[in-house]
Amino acid sequence: METNSGSEKRSVLILLTSHWISMAGVALVTLAGISWLFALPQQLGGRVSNPYIGLLLFGAIPAVFFAGLALIPVGLALARRRVAAHMAEIPDRRAAWRRAGTFFAVMTCANLVIGSQLSYRAVQHMDTSQFCGQTCHVMQPEFTAHMQPPHQAVNCADCHIVPGAAGWLHAKMAGMNQLVGVVLNNYPRPIESALESNKLVSSADTCEHCHSREKVIGPRLKVIQKYKDDQANTPIETVLLMHVGGGSSGGIHGAHVGPGVRIRYAAADKKRQTIPWVEYENTESQEKRDYLVPNTKPEALSALPVFEMQCVDCHNRAAHSFETAEAAIDRAIAAGEIDRSLPFVKKTGQELLKAAYSSQDEATRKIQSGLEDFYQKNYGEVWARQSNGVQRAGRALAAIYNRNVFPDLKVTWGTYPNNLGHMDAPGCFRCHDDSHSTNDKKTIAQDCSGCHDLLADEESSPAILKTLGLDTTPKGNQ
Repeated sequence: METNSGSEKRSVLILLTSHWISMAGVALVTLAGISWLFALPQQLGGRVSNPYIGLLLFGAIPAVFFAGLALIPVGLALARRRVAAHMAEIPDRRAAWRRAGTFFAVMTCANLVIGSQLSYRAVQHMDTSQFCGQTCHVMQPEFTAHMQPPHQAVNCADCHIVPGAAGWLHAKMAGMNQLVGVVLNNYPRPIESALESNKLVSSADTCEHCHSREKVIGPRLKVIQKYKDDQANTPIETVLLMHVGGGSSGGIHGAHVGPGVRIRYAAADKKRQTIPWVEYENTESQEKRDYLVPNTKPEALSALPVFEMQCVDCHNRAAHSFETAEAAIDRAIAAGEIDRSLPFVKKTGQELLKAAYSSQDEATRKIQSGLEDFYQKNYGEVWARQSNGVQRAGRALAAIYNRNVFPDLKVTWGTYPNNLGHMDAPGCFRCHDDSHSTNDKKTIAQDCSGCHDLLADEESSPAILKTLGLDTTPKGNQ
C-alpha cells in the first residue's frame, strides 16, 4: 500500500521541480503570458496598426505558450520515471517549495524585463516602415522607393490600413497570408501593387487626412530639366503652367474630384492601364454621361471590375515612385552627382542602366567598370584628367540602378507605371484620348490646355524663365 509520505514525494509540485524540461515549459508559458499581457493593451488601445504585429500577438507568442504547455507534461513524465526507478534523489516537499520559489522569483524578474522592454520594443519596431521594408525582403523595392521624398516620413500603416476594427482585422489576415507566401516562397514576382491586388485603401481614409480635395490650388509653374544624349549633354528645359485647381474652381482637381463630381470606370487589366468605359456624373449640374471606346462589346464590359475614381488613380505612386532611367540621369546631372562635362555621359549612362544584369551586385560592378572602359578606350585624355569624376559618375549610375531595378524580384524599368502625367506611361491618356465617346459623339478631350499651358518645349535657356527672373543654370559641373 502506498503511504502518504510516498504520495507526497510524487506530488505534482515535486515532480514539476525535478526535471529541467518541465521547468523550461513553465518558463515558456510564463514568458508568453507576460509578453502577451504587455503587448495586447497597446494593440487594443489603437497605438499600433502594423499588420505584422498580429503575427507577434496571435502567432509567435501563442506558439511559445503552447510549446511550454507541451513541455510540462513531458517533464512530469520523465520526472515520474526517475522517481519510479529511484534514479535520482527526490527532494522533499519543503525543498520543492524552496526550488519553486527561487525559480518563480527569477522568472518573474526576467519576464518583467522581457515583457516590458523586448515585447514593447518589438511592437514599436513592427509598426515602422523599416520593419515592413527591410525585415521582409520581398518589400525591398517598395521600401527603397518609399525612402524618396515627399512621403518618406509616413509609416506604411498610415496609408495601407483602413482605420477601425474592420481594417484592423483585414490587415491581420493579410499579414498572415503574406507571411505564408514568403515561407512557402510562392509570392508573386514582382510583388503586385495595392492597385493591382485590389487592396488599395480609399484615399478618403488615407490621403485626405492631410490633403483636402476642397482646397483651391492656384497655377503652379513646373520646370522639367533634361539633357540631350549628344556629346555635350546639352541642357534643355520644358516649362509648364499647371492648372491644378481644386474645389469648385475647376482645374485638374476640380474636374475630377470637385463638388458633386463622381467618376466611375471599368478596367480591362489589373494595373488599370486599359480603361474601356467611363461614367461621368455631376449632381450639381445634373449631368451624366457614359463614354465607351469603339467596338466595346456589352458582354465583355459587364465582366470587368468597376472602380470609383479617387486621388490614387492618378497619384498611384505618390509614396513609392520609381524613376525612368532617363529622368534619373537628368536629375543626377542637375544635382551635380554626374559631371555634365564628361562627353556622352547621358547616352552612355542610359545604355549601361538599361543593360540586363542578373543581380544588383553584378550591375554595380559592370556599370562602374563599363563607364570607366568607355572613357579609357574612347576618351583617353578625359580619363587621364577626370578619372575621379568618371568613377563618381559610375557610382551615381549604380545607385540609380539599385534603387529602381531588383532582378531577383523581377522589378525593372517600367514595372510599376506612374499614372501622373502621360510621358512615361499612358497616365492621363488612359481616358483623355479622344476615342472615349458617348452615343451623341461627345468625347473625353485630349486638349493639353485643359491641364497646363506649355510655355517652353525642350528649349535651351527658355525666354520665359529669363522673363520670370529664374536661374536656369544647371547645378553641378558645366
